[in-house]
Amino acid sequence: MTTTVALIAALDTKADDARFIRERLREHGLQVHLIDVGVLDVPLLQPETTREEVAAAAGTELGALRRRHDRSAAVDAMGIGARRIVEELVAEQKIAGSFALGGGAGTTIGSTVMRDLPLGFPKAILSTVASGNTANYVGTSDIVMFPSIVDIAGLNRISTMTYSQAADAFAGMVNGLSTRPKPTPLPDRPLVAASMFGVTTPTVMRAKRILENAGCEVVVFHATGAGGRAMERLIAEGYFDAVLDITTTEWSDEVVGGILSAGPTRLESAALHGVPQVVSLGATDMVNFGAPETIPDGFSNRLLYHHNAENTLMRVTSNEARQIGEAIGRKLSLATGPCTLLIPLRGTSALDGDGEPFNCPEARRDLFDAVKSSLTDSAVAVVEIDQHINDEAFANSAARLLLDYLNHVPHTAQASTHV
Repeated sequence: MTTTVALIAALDTKADDARFIRERLREHGLQVHLIDVGVLDVPLLQPETTREEVAAAAGTELGALRRRHDRSAAVDAMGIGARRIVEELVAEQKIAGSFALGGGAGTTIGSTVMRDLPLGFPKAILSTVASGNTANYVGTSDIVMFPSIVDIAGLNRISTMTYSQAADAFAGMVNGLSTRPKPTPLPDRPLVAASMFGVTTPTVMRAKRILENAGCEVVVFHATGAGGRAMERLIAEGYFDAVLDITTTEWSDEVVGGILSAGPTRLESAALHGVPQVVSLGATDMVNFGAPETIPDGFSNRLLYHHNAENTLMRVTSNEARQIGEAIGRKLSLATGPCTLLIPLRGTSALDGDGEPFNCPEARRDLFDAVKSSLTDSAVAVVEIDQHINDEAFANSAARLLLDYLNHVPHTAQASTHV
């Protein structure tokens, strides 16, 4: 296995910083392939891949980027070029990890390079923006971001400390791949993706136990936006044999404008790739916001539930419920493989049910009617269960249906079956 890693930096402004990190990585026995993504002044350190080569890989040339005087376009181009170079190095097994450093531009380039690299491949960014919202940088990948604390603008007693820690940790990631004992291989068994939220935990965990007792391996994703996006990506990449998508709450945030949306492609991967799926409407009664002071003015008079100091939940209205149901139905109607929608008639979350703060039979009915209407002409089976989503009977039904799919047992439920 190679001990060479890619180090990505703008060598006109970050040369001293890159030199320090390169030497630190070498102290750990690693070889370093330095990639220059600067576009302005003369590079102050000789790279293995020059900035001219990076620009060419993006289909342009360095002089053209300079003449445009467009910083954003230059960052985009150097990110694309560096990504293509690194992807080629990975495909040829010439590097065993990728490390980038920089401020906003360097972080953007580094994340562009790394976001689509394989899961488990060591990837890290030493960044001035690592303590903020990093969702746009990390995406659905396993990039590790290290806060630089100070600007990446030369060596001092603080920067050398944070640089060393980041380099040491990254070296441990790379060296660990070859030195640590390999995990005991798991038996070859069906791999199932499941979605869960705090308010759907009881049913998902019970269904998980049933599936595991039947010989499946279950991977649970937290339906917080990033979790849904990661699940969609891994389904599309062919990791999973089946999907237990109990918790589709991210569509509530997408429709209404909450902070935990997984984007407009949520629910597409299993449908378009023909992966068997059992889906429900978990936590679609709510939209997520941060601390109370962050709630948009237009929602200040709505029914709110303060989950904790950092999270506030808002009950959706009947009109919003219809829109959520329609959106989920449209996505499920794309299914090219076996698909069942389970409707929990007595409530969709721990907060939605008799005596609970978000109990609203009218909004539930509008949600259910909308999703059923959207699936009228589809091949999706719709099963209404006269249970709450967190009841044991509901979890049992969900797990049984998914096992039927995995065991290739023909599913005979007709649309709008009532259980």
